[in-house]
Amino acid sequence: MDFIRLLHIEKNNPGTSTGVEWIKSYGAEIESFTPVNGASIASVISTDKEAYNKVVHKAATAFKTWRNWPAPKRGDVVRQMGDALRANKENLGKLVSYEMGKSLQEGMGEVQEMIDICDFAIGLSRQLYGLTMHSERPNHRMYEQWHPLGIVGIVSSFNFPVAVWSWNTAIAWVCGNVCIW
Repeated sequence: MDFIRLLHIEKNNPGTSTGVEWIKSYGAEIESFTPVNGASIASVISTDKEAYNKVVHKAATAFKTWRNWPAPKRGDVVRQMGDALRANKENLGKLVSYEMGKSLQEGMGEVQEMIDICDFAIGLSRQLYGLTMHSERPNHRMYEQWHPLGIVGIVSSFNFPVAVWSWNTAIAWVCGNVCIW
């Protein structure tokens, strides 16, 4: 399958990443088969406890910096992700379709949902408003201000492998959180 090669998927793949670097894991190998014809697509090494702890530590460290980026700058990172999805939409849609046994239209739709949520989150990054309210105290006002929470854990189901992830991730990112999927 040409789209698998174009997405740089190898026969055997590491499975634990910070998004910047791969972390060595000694977890079980998981082989993915297509329901289309039962053929093997590729395999991935699952995350063992030690690798997971490294990811959590890296996420906690990254959060200390990421939460202080202005929301529009975080939105620009989400924009870059959306641009990369647009550039690879056809191949990613084919992969989702092939791996999940979805129709090609549904596979493309999942990737389009990822793009759409990126666009939504970009707009949201400039709309994290807080209310200003009157107080019963003279010459005093109250306001609400949003603060990032920290590490957001995301679990998505096999039948919506990427859309559900992106719904959570793009919004969490612009709000200043980091994510572990």
